Amino acid sequence: MKKFRLTIYALLSGLLLTPAWFEWGTGLILLFAFVPLLFVEDYLYENRQTDRSYKSFLYAIITFFTWNLLTTWWIWNATEVGMFLAIIVNTMLMSLILWIFHITKRNTGYGPGYFGLIVYWLVYEHFYMNGEINWPWLNLGNGFMYDIHVIQWYDITGTFGGTLWVLLSNILLFLLLKHLIAHHSVKGKISLLVIWILLIILPVIGSLIRFYTYKETENAREIVVIQPNIDPYSEKFGGMEASRQMDILLNLASLKAMAETDYFVAPETFINDNVWEHNMKVNASILRMYDYLKDYPGAKFITGLTYYEIYSDPASASPTAQTIQGTSIMYDSYNAAIQLDSTDHIQIYKKSKLVVGVEKMPYPQYLGFLRKLTIRLGGTFRSHGTQDYRNCLFAPDDSIGVATVICYESVFGEFVTDYVKAGANYIFVITNDGWWGNTPGHRQHHGFSCLRAIETRRSVARSANTGISSFINQKGEILIRTEYWVPDVLKAEINANDKFTFYVKHGDYIAETAYFFALIVLIYTIVSIILNKRR
Repeated sequence: MKKFRLTIYALLSGLLLTPAWFEWGTGLILLFAFVPLLFVEDYLYENRQTDRSYKSFLYAIITFFTWNLLTTWWIWNATEVGMFLAIIVNTMLMSLILWIFHITKRNTGYGPGYFGLIVYWLVYEHFYMNGEINWPWLNLGNGFMYDIHVIQWYDITGTFGGTLWVLLSNILLFLLLKHLIAHHSVKGKISLLVIWILLIILPVIGSLIRFYTYKETENAREIVVIQPNIDPYSEKFGGMEASRQMDILLNLASLKAMAETDYFVAPETFINDNVWEHNMKVNASILRMYDYLKDYPGAKFITGLTYYEIYSDPASASPTAQTIQGTSIMYDSYNAAIQLDSTDHIQIYKKSKLVVGVEKMPYPQYLGFLRKLTIRLGGTFRSHGTQDYRNCLFAPDDSIGVATVICYESVFGEFVTDYVKAGANYIFVITNDGWWGNTPGHRQHHGFSCLRAIETRRSVARSANTGISSFINQKGEILIRTEYWVPDVLKAEINANDKFTFYVKHGDYIAETAYFFALIVLIYTIVSIILNKRR
């Protein structure tokens, strides 16, 4: 096979992996998207006497760079450096996994090799998702966000079940096609063909049955979701007065508000006018919301805000704490959510999955020495504070719990299950996706909320500053949604749920199990390499 054809095959896999992350595409294409790249890898395996293993890494770069670029180029609108780093790091890590798989196969054969590909990839996705530096946007299981009818079993497996489905399908299909090309027949591989067909059909049939038979328990609350559509670049953070922003929000809320309204939901960081913990209850924006609720005594107002806490004892300051210039006073800033209601108690949740490079500096306890350098260079070294547990915001009248999932947090499946274990009957996603402009980014981010609804069987109310805002039922169906970049308000009755799914109870057990098997395969590979060298 000529180098040009190998390059085309590698490029083809990158192109086939892309449509799943677009509303016009489908995740089902992922079930065969890796096949061209597997043919490239197998050619290098068959010619391992002349072709060095590193070539598998180079061809993998073509595939994964293409995929990453075509699906996440929109990061450029928020940060050019961030886009390059995300694409390059993702590409290198994915290519590394392909290379390690190739080395395993080269030294141990087909069986351990392809088993290694499965467990290595699962470990990569899980480790990268939970690391200090993370960008799990392109985890394979996320690619079915627009195919909710065929992944209702995510309430058992989570998105790692989707990743496993994709890898198994591609490997089996590749082996079938390789045999067919060599023998012009599937004779001898009928059992493999049957297994592959069942692998595709059974999950789909089971999901469709689950989709059309699943019944939500009637336990509805009336919720109003507000999309104020305030430009995050020119207006939201200083370009428009806080009082004017509040006018827009409350006027929109009044278009749908009724005496029966249970919740008003506003976007991430909606309140950002110098809110400190000790003066929160006298903040002008918060007082206006309290005043608004007087006409709706049974309602709760949940909104995002930026606020600050002072450490009375500097010795107790967190690694993310900063010093007020010219003083020794330490404080932390937070991207948070609060609930205002008929009581004078303000419940709060602090965002804990922060965007690397934007909301946090990774490893602040080790990179703190850079603080003075960045200030001298005119930049800032800072991270928002976080909390190390999930908590819900509870209604004072009926103990309904709400998970206030803030922006990037909605990408992390097992992370969201911790809210449910803490008592969440609903998921409210509050976000500000205007940073990316009218690109696939905000649509992909919206799609993740559908996955979280299925995994947890929790209805979702989503308030996005510039869109997409929506209501999503427990099957992941979008009931109603807004358009992007328009002021709007939605109202719906959606059902609360208090039952735990298998996935909520057990989390990412598929990926966690893969660590053990990946270690076994890796040890086996190393031993095989040593033994092969002695021969």
